[in-house]
Amino acid sequence: MTRPSDRPAALLGRPAPDFTLPDPEGEFISLGDLRGRKVALVFLRHFA
Repeated sequence: MTRPSDRPAALLGRPAPDFTLPDPEGEFISLGDLRGRKVALVFLRHFA
């Protein structure tokens, strides 16, 4: 498991890279579309 303290220091404090994902309605939205707004990213891992 990777903890925040295990990440390379070069990545800390830098903007997240832009990516695009579908929203709950199926419309695609990119992180760049939300620039200037507060955004909380939650990544879940599905265990089979």
